[in-house]
Amino acid sequence: MIQNKIERNLLIAGKVSMSEIPPIINTSEPKKFLNFRVVGVLVFSLCMVWATAIAAKTWHDVRKQRDKQIMRVTGSASKRIESDLIEWTASISTFDPDRIAAYKKLRDAREEVVAFLKSQGIKAEEIKPLSSNISEEYETVQETEVLPVSNATVRRSIQKLKGYNATEAVTVTSKDVALVEKASREITSLLEKGVNVESQLPNYHYTKLSDLKVEMLAAAAADARLRAEQILQSAGKAKPGRLVSADMGIININPANSTATSVEGNNDKSSFEKDIITVVRAQFEVNEIVDATPPTPSK
Repeated sequence: MIQNKIERNLLIAGKVSMSEIPPIINTSEPKKFLNFRVVGVLVFSLCMVWATAIAAKTWHDVRKQRDKQIMRVTGSASKRIESDLIEWTASISTFDPDRIAAYKKLRDAREEVVAFLKSQGIKAEEIKPLSSNISEEYETVQETEVLPVSNATVRRSIQKLKGYNATEAVTVTSKDVALVEKASREITSLLEKGVNVESQLPNYHYTKLSDLKVEMLAAAAADARLRAEQILQSAGKAKPGRLVSADMGIININPANSTATSVEGNNDKSSFEKDIITVVRAQFEVNEIVDATPPTPSK
């Protein structure tokens, strides 16, 4: 650096010419540039980390479930039940040409029926006489008339009042099904006493149906899952997963051993023993059974 300053001063003073000045040699250290080898190693390392992260995420996604598929299955359940309530009606009828007499006969007959039911062990509060009805009864009569001018005979039919029919019904509602059944069969014995009574067919009911619906829904849903498991097991490596929805179908209450169905649902009242049939339409997620063993890295 000192030599460079001396040569510059001599040049300015005119003591030396440009040709006599030797070239300036830069003796300072050269600039250092980036080491591309080190940069390459860093980039390669980052790529390896990124590739490993992608592989790990892919394996995690495989172990998780892919897009869920929905399976629709119909399950059913049936149960035999016995009625715990009976409704039965006895119909009484009387006739008399006189309206008041017909009603009195009906009243006496009703008392006979009620007394008979009580004698069978039926409670007074379970017996309910309904309102009575009195109607006129007519008969067709043939009359002959002779016309005054031509003396011709003319026959004609006319309706003539015959008398009055009085009717009444006595109903029994009881939880003692067997007792009322017995009374319904034996009440016709009053016919021997002159009481015109007719026994109607009993109606049988089950009063715990609301509670039973919950039990039947659970049983039908379990049947739907079992069917889904059997179908998927035979189809491949899959099993039913989470229950998505369950819709309870129409409940059919049929006489015992009957499988009749109706869109509106059956509600049998004619038989003591009944079969209740419930249908559930369920939807399940389909879970694929994936081998959880991680893949062996290639060497």
